[in-house]
Amino acid sequence: MRLDHLSYAAGPEGLAGCVQRLGARLGAGFTDGGLHPSFGTRNFILPLANGCYLEVVEALDHPAADRAPFGRAVRARSEAGGGWLGWAIRVADIATIEARLARPAADGHRRRPDGFDLRWKQIGLNEVAADPQLPFFVHWLTDDQHHPAAGASVLTLTQLEIAGDQSRVDAYLGTSALQPLDGIEVDWLEPSDDDTGVVAAVFDTAGGVVRID
Repeated sequence: MRLDHLSYAAGPEGLAGCVQRLGARLGAGFTDGGLHPSFGTRNFILPLANGCYLEVVEALDHPAADRAPFGRAVRARSEAGGGWLGWAIRVADIATIEARLARPAADGHRRRPDGFDLRWKQIGLNEVAADPQLPFFVHWLTDDQHHPAAGASVLTLTQLEIAGDQSRVDAYLGTSALQPLDGIEVDWLEPSDDDTGVVAAVFDTAGGVVRID
């Protein structure tokens, strides 16, 4: 297990405006990631030096966004003002997670603007919807050469602030949450009104330390 990516839902400014705002803060440009046809969403991505990446995502005006758990989660977060949606853990064998959650993983794919189709399996969005401190799981079917984190980056994720209970996350993962977050400091915060989830992420950038909340 290791951190695969962080998801940030665009708010009232829309996807383009959100990407411009975060890119200006981080001193880096996002790349158009393309469409998730089966989820009714689209994203822009920014590789990080940790072998993970940051995505900014929005729900489309499409029936798939209402059917798919990911599309519904994105739309709900955007309608609440946007912000951190969650964190995803990359696993080598999704079957163990399927057995633990007692259901099959969903097939995911994203068609990049250059026509390349990235494919993976994911599971856990239902749990995230109920308790946003929990991560969801991704098993990539596309090779590492085309993974969204591929390529050099001067941005490093150094810290996460998560409202929640580490013991709850540890039990869900079946291991310490520090294992997939190796090298990333985690501050566990007391939830406000039982509102759990990622509160902020801290990045080491060319212009210094930047905290995105």
